[in-house]
Amino acid sequence: MHVPELIAYLNGRFAPLAELTVPVLDRGFLFGDGVYEMIPVYGRRPFRLAEHLKRLAASLAAVRIDNPHDEATWSALVLELIARQPFGDQSIYLQVTRGAAYPRNHAIPARATPTVLLFADPLNPPATVLVEQGVAAVGMEDPRWQRCDIKTISLLGNVLARAASVDAAAAETVMFRDGLLTEGSASNIFTVKNGLLLTPAPSNRMLTGITYDVVLELARRHGPPPVIRPVTEAEVRSADELWLTSSSKEILAIVSLDGIPIGNGAPGPIYRRMYGHYQQFKAGEMRPGEETP
Repeated sequence: MHVPELIAYLNGRFAPLAELTVPVLDRGFLFGDGVYEMIPVYGRRPFRLAEHLKRLAASLAAVRIDNPHDEATWSALVLELIARQPFGDQSIYLQVTRGAAYPRNHAIPARATPTVLLFADPLNPPATVLVEQGVAAVGMEDPRWQRCDIKTISLLGNVLARAASVDAAAAETVMFRDGLLTEGSASNIFTVKNGLLLTPAPSNRMLTGITYDVVLELARRHGPPPVIRPVTEAEVRSADELWLTSSSKEILAIVSLDGIPIGNGAPGPIYRRMYGHYQQFKAGEMRPGEETP
């Protein structure tokens, strides 16, 4: 396995990523007992860092891991990591596990020091062809547990869901539970029907993305006004437009689901307007002074 020669952070130390190791008794390794965040960075500016750290704190509280740092310390660590990378646009991976404990036991240990890991990868926006032509997706019944709102590192259900779309040479898997839309394997999903922008409300069945929040803000500002309510599988499959949103993919149009075209099988006009609004927002907030693409 080739590991890039990049500087990362582990438990108080910045060092080359390939040199960092954790104990085999770490509960993140043994139980998936931990949480994470992905923070996009544009021109060395972290995207909505405060919101990401707020979600991290909520995830830690939900799984009863003491937050090892306050917001100011987290911000300083993230900014230091960003500064140590050779590239400006980055994707910061931040993970906190409960730490190492012996013996292995399902019970939460009385004493364990959280393991804190941060590293960065280059952040590349979706290819122009994907923006212009859209992507394919497949649908499946949501196989995951009932606390999808926690950004836990226990992602096997998401891994298997994504495997279904990889097997079909598609970009994403759209999941449903009890006949209702939940989310994608690694994205939130928006539906356009008869000029209305529909998306499920935040709940334990989905992880509310930071990009999800931005799209709602832009829709309230520019239209169409979003309708936040349960969205049925039938509404998704008969949608005029279908989008996926995430920090890494930004906004992409889904133009087919299980091989059946969505709308006319091409990115729709409301998507194109929202994509433009998002790029203007990103340029204004993250790249002031640069021209909007």
